[in-house]
Amino acid sequence: MSLLDSLALTAIPAEDEALRAEVRDFLAEAVAGLPPHVRARSWGGYSTDLSRALGHRGWIGITLPSEYGGGGRTAFARYVLVEEFLACGAPVGSHWIADRQSGPLILKYGTEAQKRYYLPRICRGEAFFCIGMSEPGAGSDLASVRTRAVTREGGGFVLNGQKIWTTNAHHCQYMIALVRTSGEATDRHQGLSQVIVDLSLPGVTVRPITDLSGDRHFCEVFFDNVQLPADALIGREGQGWEQVTAELAFERSGPERLFSSIVLFDEWLAWVRTPQGRSDAALRLVGRILTELAPLRAMSVAVQDRLVRGQSPIVEAALVKELGTTLEQFIPAAIADDIFSRDAVDVPAELLRTLRYVTEVAPSYSLRGGTRDILRGMIARGLGLR
Repeated sequence: MSLLDSLALTAIPAEDEALRAEVRDFLAEAVAGLPPHVRARSWGGYSTDLSRALGHRGWIGITLPSEYGGGGRTAFARYVLVEEFLACGAPVGSHWIADRQSGPLILKYGTEAQKRYYLPRICRGEAFFCIGMSEPGAGSDLASVRTRAVTREGGGFVLNGQKIWTTNAHHCQYMIALVRTSGEATDRHQGLSQVIVDLSLPGVTVRPITDLSGDRHFCEVFFDNVQLPADALIGREGQGWEQVTAELAFERSGPERLFSSIVLFDEWLAWVRTPQGRSDAALRLVGRILTELAPLRAMSVAVQDRLVRGQSPIVEAALVKELGTTLEQFIPAAIADDIFSRDAVDVPAELLRTLRYVTEVAPSYSLRGGTRDILRGMIARGLGLR
């Protein structure tokens, strides 16, 4: 049996699908004043007010147990929420990481005290987390991280090192960092642990990086003798590799790996539906994009089903991410070709602004969450091709 046979066609349960209309109505009003080129940032955008409003409605931490402030729903309920957030371009980046993976990670591996402290704050839209995985010289090769947390006398850890490409670190209170607590980088998977870092601690320096589009959501984070308490450790010391690989299945398989260019696509599609924008070539392009998007979404939902059942479809998630980001990058390039291959035509200015932003940011799609080369290697091994 092929690895891909494990992805069965799956329907989102009716009780979760029923969330969609209410969420869509709320978001239509919440983002009404935001132009498409701003909404195109979506999960890279940032609004603490919106995050708290969503938390008030129970739409953050919807999968977490009610005893910790969550909604007690299945991951399919969150899947519906995420699709709607991305489809309208809601600026949900402030709580995104905490909701998607930090909260579930703490729930699975954290102590009872960690769960009681962090999870209710996440659900209220008050505690924002960033991911401390990538490092200079390591990139997607997480097993070679060098940031080190050394046990200190009297308990706790001393943290030194650097993380990079840390989305929204300058807006977050906490980071869950993959660090080495024993051994050397050459030991690969051995000796890795995950710790919660309070980013307000002395010795932590966060520097935003301006990207090609002018955004400043990527950051580099430096740790200089940062004193961490003993309860900063998540799970067992040395368990970090197991934890982070399970975490990446959530990061790589969701709608955010399909819909990063969807606001641009919808804006262009609205123009194609007008007499000025309509053309046979544009209609063929619409069909091509939709026929690629539909099976990719079905794969994403199928991976979600396996996650709901407690499995860890790491290779399948990598496949969704690789194919999804390829489509996400294709969309702005194809739309640009369509628009600029025409004779003189009146193109809406906001469509052009949105196209410019997505074109500038699209190269990052195949970097974040694991680079293309690393993912293709994982997929090839999973399929028995290498």
